Amino acid sequence: MTMNKAARTAWWESLPTGIRDEIDGYVLRDALLGAVGVVTDIGLVRHGIGIATAQLIVGDRCHHYGDRIARMPQSPLDLESLAYKAAGCAGRVVAIEAVWDGDTVHDWFVDLLALTADPEEEVRMATVHHSTAQRYPGGDEGHGPRPLVAVVAERAGRELAAHLSVPFHFASPDVPDDAAPRLRP
Repeated sequence: MTMNKAARTAWWESLPTGIRDEIDGYVLRDALLGAVGVVTDIGLVRHGIGIATAQLIVGDRCHHYGDRIARMPQSPLDLESLAYKAAGCAGRVVAIEAVWDGDTVHDWFVDLLALTADPEEEVRMATVHHSTAQRYPGGDEGHGPRPLVAVVAERAGRELAAHLSVPFHFASPDVPDDAAPRLRP
């Protein structure tokens, strides 16, 4: 069960200043998962505050601060930037892979990875959150029932892979699945 707005406000105001400052510090740095963690750490046992209510409380703080929050920078998805990043990999890029991931703050998102040889590594080229996908040129058009983040990640990943003349892999382009088969287990 979640708290209504008035109950969340009363709970917030009952907290010691130091705790409020800690939570607000996370919020102001756009580290919302850290803020949610503090709220659940201090609120779960004594007040029954679970993740859903903690997210609402942190959301209230985000609304309070609005434009004063130092938002995390969004990954560039243009070919020139992605190719520049790929050129900086220590190893030779042998494939581009799109992989689902998610958390309680951003919901589902897709990481674009460069798989390298010599050394064998995975290098994150971009993380495609919903907000990133919305600003991608044409990103909000014609994706049908597929998640927008998947459509945009696939477009950017395929374009980068073609530019680098390497294969592109996205095991689950239609449905979020963080356990989908990977190119490298």
